[in-house]
Amino acid sequence: MPSRRGSPIHGEILTRAEVEAYLRRHIPLSAALGLRAVDVGGDRIVLEAPLGPNLNHQATAFGGSVSAVAILAGWATVHFRLRAAGYAALTVIQDSSIRYDAPIHSAFRAASTPVDDATWSRFTRALARRGKGRVPVDVAVEADGRVAATFHGRYVALAES
Repeated sequence: MPSRRGSPIHGEILTRAEVEAYLRRHIPLSAALGLRAVDVGGDRIVLEAPLGPNLNHQATAFGGSVSAVAILAGWATVHFRLRAAGYAALTVIQDSSIRYDAPIHSAFRAASTPVDDATWSRFTRALARRGKGRVPVDVAVEADGRVAATFHGRYVALAES
């Protein structure tokens, strides 16, 4: 098992309800977005948002809401995977880009793509050795049976002391 800086967090947040509660408590915007955790298993997170609170002037999903849900799906993927592995770290977004490919006329889901093992291993080694690591996460935003946006973010984890 790798050396870990900071105090490990014991236990995992595994249920959808626990993930939703954590997001609402620590990231209040998630409640305003109407965010629901749909899948929290394994090494990815799927979050869903209803159209109603996320409408723009064209009666489609507001781009800022779509981006926020994608950022949160990526962030939650990194944060909860680190916690499950016993790392105590603060996770933040460093940079991101999003491409909108189609208007969204319904509820939408942001599904993170699992980080490959080699990339995750480099990330956690850097976190353990230097107290800081960076990891890229891709997220597909789906609505109406198709991918409506693609997101790429880079997250930074800082070991808690």
